Amino acid sequence: MQEEQNQDIENDDLYEHYKFVASDGQEPLRVDKFLMNFVENATRNKIQQAAKAGNVLVNDVAVKSNHKVKPKDIVRVVLSYPPAENLLVAEDIPLDIVFEDDTVIVVNKPAGMVVHPGHGNYSGTLVNGLIHHIENLPTNSNERPGLVHRIDKDTSGLLVVAKSEFAMAHLSKQFFDRTTERFYYALVWGNIEEDEGTIEGNIGRSLKNRLQMAVFPDGDFGKHAVTHFKVLERLTYVTLVRCKLETGRTHQIRAHFKHIGHTLFNDERYGGDAVLKGTTFTKYRQFVHNCFKVLPRQALHAKTLGFTHPKTGKFMQFDSEVPKDMVDCLEKWRTYSENSKEEF
Repeated sequence: MQEEQNQDIENDDLYEHYKFVASDGQEPLRVDKFLMNFVENATRNKIQQAAKAGNVLVNDVAVKSNHKVKPKDIVRVVLSYPPAENLLVAEDIPLDIVFEDDTVIVVNKPAGMVVHPGHGNYSGTLVNGLIHHIENLPTNSNERPGLVHRIDKDTSGLLVVAKSEFAMAHLSKQFFDRTTERFYYALVWGNIEEDEGTIEGNIGRSLKNRLQMAVFPDGDFGKHAVTHFKVLERLTYVTLVRCKLETGRTHQIRAHFKHIGHTLFNDERYGGDAVLKGTTFTKYRQFVHNCFKVLPRQALHAKTLGFTHPKTGKFMQFDSEVPKDMVDCLEKWRTYSENSKEEF
């Protein structure tokens, strides 16, 4: 009976949506739990339904949701329609354009907007708005129009987009050579004692939680990453810092500051949405939760962006205002700090 259920599936009219290779050290694990560790926004029920429909393959064989994944197994999810991120649809989305000419466009992205379509976010993204605003944007190696860098969904701030193949190649090289200038404002938990410093440590996908990035100080895993920071303001149990990126790894600031014990304020994915520093008083905890309501995301803003214009060769620098939700949260902390007689 098991052999009949595990019959091979013809792939002619199926499209691969996910593919993962189990590591050499993979402990036997149900395939539905395995996929939960990898697929963002997935629910166990959806994965089990996909398996029931024959859409979950292990080594090209359809399996039930309780099938145990072993080392080096190839796990795929195939469906009868192509991944939605491959079906880019132009949408008339308002864009906060800071600068635009025939070569580049600089956009101030609001928090909550995804940069490009992906699993669970197929519309309303910056790219959907860009392809409506500009025709024939060049695509990068991942088939993402105009993009040479990105920022997270719940991070606000500046992005530069290439409007031509030449601009894309030129800007991509600048990011690779680290000649761009990027400053972020971040509110982090705890009092950072040093006025300024550098966080250095390889960043790679966490081995415990595949939706997080982790720091690997020994350099045996992940990619080289360097973040410079300067303290701007100490507000009792949180610190406002300006971060300068030397490299641009996924979740770099979020992972680096968690690594040194100063998780970003209200960063749900990295545990910053709990009361990590402060008193045990109910009134204080209520104050923090009120701050979370005012700033319902990680406290991170891409404030300044500088790059060499691909056509003119002129170095251009753009600055953006800290958005209202972050400003309001900072004001609440300033008021708390001024009225508090407690020590760090």
